[in-house]
This record gives sequence, C-alpha cells and structure tokens, in this order.
Amino acid sequence: MDKSLKTLLFSSILISLFLSSSAQTCNTFNTFSSNRLFGSCNDLPVLNSFLYWNYHQSNSTVDIAYRHTGVTTSQWVAWALNLGSSGMIGAQSLVAFQNSSGQVSPYTSPVTAYGTTLAPGALSFNVPSISAEYINSEMIIYATLELPNGRTSFNQVWQVGPLSGNSPGIHPTTGDNVRSTGTVDFSSTGTGTSSSGGVVMPRQKRKNTHGVLNAISWGTLMPLGVIIARYLKVFKKADPAWFYLHVTCQCSAYIIGIAGWATGLKLGSDSAGIKYKTHGNIGMVLFILATLQVFALLLRPKKDHKYRFYWSIYHQTIGYTVIILSIVNIFKGFDILNPEDKWKKAYIGILIFLGFNAAMLEAFTWYIVIKRRRSGSDKYPEVANGGANGVNGYGDRV
Repeated sequence: MDKSLKTLLFSSILISLFLSSSAQTCNTFNTFSSNRLFGSCNDLPVLNSFLYWNYHQSNSTVDIAYRHTGVTTSQWVAWALNLGSSGMIGAQSLVAFQNSSGQVSPYTSPVTAYGTTLAPGALSFNVPSISAEYINSEMIIYATLELPNGRTSFNQVWQVGPLSGNSPGIHPTTGDNVRSTGTVDFSSTGTGTSSSGGVVMPRQKRKNTHGVLNAISWGTLMPLGVIIARYLKVFKKADPAWFYLHVTCQCSAYIIGIAGWATGLKLGSDSAGIKYKTHGNIGMVLFILATLQVFALLLRPKKDHKYRFYWSIYHQTIGYTVIILSIVNIFKGFDILNPEDKWKKAYIGILIFLGFNAAMLEAFTWYIVIKRRRSGSDKYPEVANGGANGVNGYGDRV
C-alpha cells in the first residue's frame, strides 16, 4: 500500500476515534452491569462525568449511577448532593477508588470542612445500597438514595483527585475541579446537559427568579422610595409630586416583593426549610411589616390631625426597619443562591450609589433647612408658621 495512503488511512482512524469519544453523551452509553437500565441522565459539563437515575415517587427513593471516565488507579472519584449550599462544605458524598489490593472501595462521606480526607461516615439521609466498579478506565458508582423530606431538586457536586496510599488526597483547586457544581431534579424525565452546562433546571430557575425579584423590590425600589420621601419633600416645587413618586415606588416594590415572597415560599416547601430558616423567617417578617405599611397608607391622618405625629413615627420606624432587614436578607440570599460574583458586586454597587446620593441629599437638605430658618417668615412663611413641612421644614417627612 502506498505510504501516503497508509498515512491518510491512519489519520482518518485517529480522527474518527477522537470524534466518537468527544461526542460521547449519557444517551449513547447503556452497558451497565447486571443489566441495569436508567430512564434519565445528565451530561455533567466538566471532568468527563455523567449521572443516570431512576426516580421512584412512591417511596421517595432514587437509584443513581455516577459514571466518571478517564480515571486511573491512582485517583478517587466522588459525587455528592448538597442540601443547603452549592459548594463543597455540606456535601453528602459517594466516594470510590481502587485500593492497593485491586479492590474497588465505595463508601459514603459527609464533607464538613475544607481539606477533608473524605473519611467514611453516615450521610444526613439514608443510603440503603452502594457499590462501584472500575472497568476500562471508567469508575461507576451505583447507589440507592432515600431523598430527604420528599425533595427532588438538589445542588450536586462531583470531583476527582489523587490517592495517597489508600486514602483520598486533596483535589486540584483550579480549572474544572472548581467548576464541577450544578443542580439536578430527579423528578425530571428528560436527558441532556446539567444545569451548570447551560440548561437551568426548574428549581434553579425559581431560585434565580426569587433572587432577582427580591433584589429589585425590597433591595432597590424600597430604599429608592424612602430617599424620594425624605429628600424631595424639602423642595416646595416637588410637592405633591414627591408623594406620588413615593407611593408608586413603594407600591411597585410591594407588588414585586409579593411575587418574590411567593417563590420563596415554594422554594422553602421544596427544601423543608433546611439551611434557609433564618432567611425565610426574615422574609416573613418583611412581608408582614410591608403589609402593615400598605394599611398605614390607607389610614394616614390629615396633616393637621392630632395623631399625625404618632402616625409619622410609626410609618418611618417600620419603613427603616424594612429597609435594613431587606438588605440583610438579600445578602443571606446571595449566600444561599451562591451566584457569580458579578451579581453580588452589582448589588453592592447599587447600594453604594443609593447611599452616596442619600448622603449628598442629606447634607444639601439640611443646608436648605438651616437657610430657611435664618431667612425668616417673609420668604418662607410656611416655616415660621409651622406649616406642612414642620417647624424647620424637615420634620414631617411623609
């Protein structure tokens, strides 16, 4: 055979092998031992990993197979569910490796700290069975999980690292090893890419929606409405526009906030409140206080009413309490949702912008108030007479 033809044929074989291996998906693999079959699967986006499962709604269990290709005998692999976060801490792991005697050792290991050696231990949910096999550089972990509290949607983590004798060593902390997180919904029946690879699962969509709605409503519109009420009222030409802007801003925040609160209730019921108790309790308090503010608007006394002073104290106290709790709870939400840093930085930027403008307006309005007090009643009669803006033009803010 001609040498150039041989070279061409050999190159074609190599390219075909490369393309076939690179195009491998969870759908193309069905040769599990003991004739196991799985109805659903995900292509995990990094570390040559795939997840297969059969969900049994009747008893809230799921049979899973975690398949990791390209594994050597000097490496361990792990797959985990994290019930309360999206990272390593709190992960309830299934671990497997081939020990020095050539036997595959599958076991469970809860991760409670960084630098873990993945020591064997019981998980926070029951694992009735676990086994593993190592064939042709592929490690497959089989397990049955009793899903906690009937949940079906979870954060998942998968990993690979070096062995130190018969003990797992520290995995790399760069590249794909720090991107191997995502979500899985065992009640879904489709096949395809995991959420961290481009397809966002229904629960993750609800989390994102919940976060966006609350950041816009409680975290942005509410503080903006307070700034409008506190500072625009000083300017006579802004009356009564400031009031309508304030009401529009706060009512919009309340309506959007209710939508965010409702998605939070759904997420809380799915997770049975695990790890989210404080966040959920603050959210409930915010909803109650904001609802009281709406009723306060309907019951607002006239400016010359004897109870207007006490109403103003109540309204402002509740309002500032809502703002403080909102910001605190949004950052707690960031810790739970664990989004990319740019989203948290963007919200911090919004707070800095609002805070800077509030500080500038605070100084400017006090300058106007002091100037009015010194100017006398001829120019500012409503100030001297204790009119709509109070005795100093700054007292009755709303």
